Amino acid sequence: MTTQRKLKVGVIGLGIGTQHLLGYRSNPSVEITALADLDSVRMEKVAAEYPQARCYTTAEAMFEKEKLDLVSICTPNSLHRPLTLLALENGSHVLCEKPMAMNAEEAREMNAAARRTNRRIMIHFSTRFHEQSLAMKAQVDAGMLGDIYFGRTLWHRRDNAPRFGGWFGIKALSGGGPLIDLGVHRLDLALWLMGFPQPTWVMAATYDPLLRARAEKEGKPFDVEDLAVASIRFRNGATLLLETSWVLHQKEDQKMETSLYGTKGGLTLRNLNEGYAYEGEVYHAQGGFQFNTRHHPLPTLPRLPGIDHYVDAILNDRPHIATGEEGLAVMELLDAIYESARLGAPVCLQEGENRA
Repeated sequence: MTTQRKLKVGVIGLGIGTQHLLGYRSNPSVEITALADLDSVRMEKVAAEYPQARCYTTAEAMFEKEKLDLVSICTPNSLHRPLTLLALENGSHVLCEKPMAMNAEEAREMNAAARRTNRRIMIHFSTRFHEQSLAMKAQVDAGMLGDIYFGRTLWHRRDNAPRFGGWFGIKALSGGGPLIDLGVHRLDLALWLMGFPQPTWVMAATYDPLLRARAEKEGKPFDVEDLAVASIRFRNGATLLLETSWVLHQKEDQKMETSLYGTKGGLTLRNLNEGYAYEGEVYHAQGGFQFNTRHHPLPTLPRLPGIDHYVDAILNDRPHIATGEEGLAVMELLDAIYESARLGAPVCLQEGENRA
């Protein structure tokens, strides 16, 4: 980095927010200044690891006392919009956990506020920043795949609904089930690799038989899907299949895979050993022979490169990826998928639909 100035950072929500804190702590250009969480027990535990940070029980109280350069929003999905707006109006750039919002309308409002306040929004699409993902993106951008015309992206779990009985399964708080929780990552990854082509229509279905039965038996709230599937057609003629589930009768405990196929080659990004390590491969033909090229990552320090990327962009006035506009493009597709599933029919999308 080319500057010695440190960003004053706050984190709202200390569940997944603890992962953001690890990323900030490893970045020498960051000063962890403030923490906010309604859960006093959780706050006390996390605060012990960050004694330099001042603690608040509400985001409003935090902003009354602090002038922060950057704020991570790591709360239930229903709070992403109001807390992002609050942070922007108080002069902070925002790193918002995925999904960007509950729906595209909220995402548009967030982007409009960022433009009005001259602040930035980045969505924490962490899957993009895995070394294997960056390596595959470089191959796509170099033309290794040619014109991409078909893809399949998925994240299936055999049996892992997060905090079953909590806010994840309540549509008013989450916006949906595994599609907006897990599928959002794989959808964003595929769209980013493909260069965000313009979608024209979506055909989708959602299902809930396994978790609905479990919720009824255990007396727990649950009104979202446990499986979602979609076919997305783009203006350039390409097709992308999306699949995601919290519960599915499959062999693997967890399966993540994104495959893209083009006129010159193909690629696959997949998780290894049913966990959170990954590999990337490119497949192509040359001189009448078939070749498979596997990415071999170099040993690196445990960091969150997405946070490093965003901090560097803010400090040195450089563009960043995973922008609010890209977050909105993902939200528009999620809205269309849920609407198609509700209707049991295709949903058409207009080019440049309400991106203002």
